[in-house]
Amino acid sequence: MNLLFSLCVLCVTFRGLCEGAGVLVDDLLNAPVGGKVIFTTTLTPPVTITFLLWTFNHDNIITFNEPMNTTTPGYEGRITLFISSGSLELRNLSLNDSGDYAVTISATKAHTGSTKLRIYEPLSNVTITTSSPDLVEFNSSFRLSCSSSGSSLSFYWLNGSSEVTASDRVQLTGGGSNLTISNVTRYDQGTFRCHVVNPVSNGTSDPVHLSVSFGPENTSLNLSPTEHYYEDGSNVSLTCSAVSRPPAHFQWIGDKLSGSGPKLTLLNINMNQTGNYSCQAFNNITMRNQTSQPAFISVLKRISGASVKSTTNQAVEGNSVNLTCEAAGPVFSRQWMKDGSYLIPTDNMTLNSEGSVLSFQPLKKTHSGEYSCRIMNPINSVEADYTLVVNYGPESLQITGPREINVKHTLTLTCSADSTPSATYTWLLNTREILSNSAVFTKDVTEFSDSGSYTCTATNYVTRRTTAHVLFVTGNEM
Repeated sequence: MNLLFSLCVLCVTFRGLCEGAGVLVDDLLNAPVGGKVIFTTTLTPPVTITFLLWTFNHDNIITFNEPMNTTTPGYEGRITLFISSGSLELRNLSLNDSGDYAVTISATKAHTGSTKLRIYEPLSNVTITTSSPDLVEFNSSFRLSCSSSGSSLSFYWLNGSSEVTASDRVQLTGGGSNLTISNVTRYDQGTFRCHVVNPVSNGTSDPVHLSVSFGPENTSLNLSPTEHYYEDGSNVSLTCSAVSRPPAHFQWIGDKLSGSGPKLTLLNINMNQTGNYSCQAFNNITMRNQTSQPAFISVLKRISGASVKSTTNQAVEGNSVNLTCEAAGPVFSRQWMKDGSYLIPTDNMTLNSEGSVLSFQPLKKTHSGEYSCRIMNPINSVEADYTLVVNYGPESLQITGPREINVKHTLTLTCSADSTPSATYTWLLNTREILSNSAVFTKDVTEFSDSGSYTCTATNYVTRRTTAHVLFVTGNEM
């Protein structure tokens, strides 16, 4: 009987996925140490087999020659022959069972086949060791080494759920068991695991968390409340923040303050504390520091005691007068109003550059009115009022009454003039004073002697100005 043998080419690493050579189903079988394997033929039971021979690396394992079979020493109790199909089961596998298996079967016709068996030690104890627990961004490199018992091991690295692949900074050496990342960044940190496989088993290490220290950066200083100006006596909280791992330590910088920590509260601040404030963030792992941009705190007092004062108590038309707007505290601006409307200076009215002095050169009677000055800073505003009375006159003096009158009738003459304050009046007949302190002259019963030149003199005691008007009256006989 001719024995036919053929060599099978490797197809896949798991049983049952490709055809074996000749009468055998599989051309390659993988099995673990201590496990079992079945070499399956393509023959469909029942088959009448008259002769069968199984060999391992060309050495006989079992021979069947109807009606007897012979098992090679060392295989007793480890093999079972299925004579209905010629298949063979091999148990209690060891690494020494790896090799080439072949079968020759004689039934209605001759069948031969061959396959390969690979025995692997199952993996266990997958562990990671690391060389660099403390990592500083841009300054450090780290190496992770994966180890496992077992045979024919393949290594894969995971960061979270993503597989780690080689790049300019990432190196995989030692068959993938060593992972090295140089010049680490914060984006390299994470939870690393090593996944190990061989054809008969797989396993994953416990996770190793690597943290990369970085910063501080983006150091900033915030004020609460946020104001352009703070009132004297108020409280201000300063908070310093930075992007840093581990969290940064903070130191406050400035001549007017001291302390550490991310928050500083200034209580009952005063104007002497006006100035720039900043903080410095420090990372005690990276040994780096960064100082914030300065924040300017301006402290102001409230304005109080507003007043408007004049350079004279008696303003007279034609003279010059200054109204001065004053207050205690820091003044930022002033706003003048007259009679409830915003003041628009005219040609003979000026404001100095600070708006504190309103000048009239010269005064006009139309300048009389209610003046108010609002004094402002960002904290508050106050207002002061002043009534400006422009004294003028007397002017437009006139006498009303008859120029002719019958004797024995009543003569009434009235004198009037524009004047502030009101003028006082004196009456003369020809050159003789006949009445004072009255605007009206009355003669109940006239005589011819009442004819003549009537003069009314008006006097303003403030302006110290006097004017006169003359009326000629003639008496007629009834």
